Amino acid sequence: MPSINVGEFRKGMKVLLEGQPCEILSVDFKKPGKGQAVYTTKLRNLLNGKIYDFKYRSGESLESADIRNSDGMYSYYDGTNYIFMDNESFEQVGLSADVCGDQMRFIPENTECGLLYWNNQLISVSPPKHITLEVTYTEPAARGDTATNVTKSATVSTGGDVQVPAFIAQGNRIKIDTESGAYIERVN
Repeated sequence: MPSINVGEFRKGMKVLLEGQPCEILSVDFKKPGKGQAVYTTKLRNLLNGKIYDFKYRSGESLESADIRNSDGMYSYYDGTNYIFMDNESFEQVGLSADVCGDQMRFIPENTECGLLYWNNQLISVSPPKHITLEVTYTEPAARGDTATNVTKSATVSTGGDVQVPAFIAQGNRIKIDTESGAYIERVN
């Protein structure tokens, strides 16, 4: 892989740090009165999500990471892995539930997702930011709970639970933020 000089660092670039792929989140350039320029960077590890702060002097470089984005479709959950079909190669690839995280509890089968590969191995999935699902179970609203922002728990068609306003009833369709699991609005 080609190496990238620190002076060429830009937000969003993918580099290798200690053998692991990282994304550059920010780069700050400082030129002191004497000595070499210093680049303060913030990097996010693409395998475990940890954030690192590093300082580099001008002239240093990091190796470019072999990262490839692809479109895919969520197929099914086999009990331990979420299985996705790559829309370009039509291969089925799996990613463990702990890597996918809680966001998958709101994603129904046959949903388009972004797939991120490192050295031709699937390392991350990005589902749609918002999804519309049907409420399959929720308690009826209590009389008189209209003056304040009262919420209650609701189960959606994928089995995930979300906090919704008291006026949401069973059978309503709601829009959910997949990253935070928060209710956005009722959809007619």
